[in-house]
Parts: sequence; structure tokens; C-alpha cells
Amino acid sequence: MSIFAVNHLCRELLRDHAFRAAMKADPAKALAPLDLTDEERKALLAGDVGALYRMGVNAFLMNYLPRFEVCGLNQQNYNERMRAVKVNEVGDPVA
Repeated sequence: MSIFAVNHLCRELLRDHAFRAAMKADPAKALAPLDLTDEERKALLAGDVGALYRMGVNAFLMNYLPRFEVCGLNQQNYNERMRAVKVNEVGDPVA
């Protein structure tokens, strides 16, 4: 169920301007009340979109992270990190 929370968080960046401002100002504080695993929280704070993608976070929704430049992400480093994810012939992430 927690991956749903990460997907929802990404969507809320688009819709909720106050949440977006909180994520830009202090991501750790903004994430504190959310129902996330330690692994998800750590990946978000590190801007580790590759790990989030391998966990099952929706890549389309994750695009809101660099779009609004939260969690240390911008379009360039987001693209680099996503391209580094190894995928199989149908595009599913592999270890």
C-alpha cells in the first residue's frame, strides 16, 4: 500500500501548492506525516528515482519531482538517474 502513498505524493506536488512549497523548503519535514516506509522516505530524500522506480513508483507521476525541483532533482539529473535503471525487453526494471 505504501507505493500508493509515493504515487499520491507525486500527484499532490501538481495539485497542492502548499505541499509543493513545503517539499521545496524542507522535504524531510513535509514527508514526516506521510505513510511511507523508511526505504521510500530515504530514496525520496536522496532523489533516488531509480530505486523508487524499481519499487514500483509510477514513472509518469515521478516526473513531477524534477518538474517542481524537489528532493534535489532537476530534469537533467532525473533523466540521468532514470536512464541508469536496467530494464528487461518489455521495460520492467531488473536488478
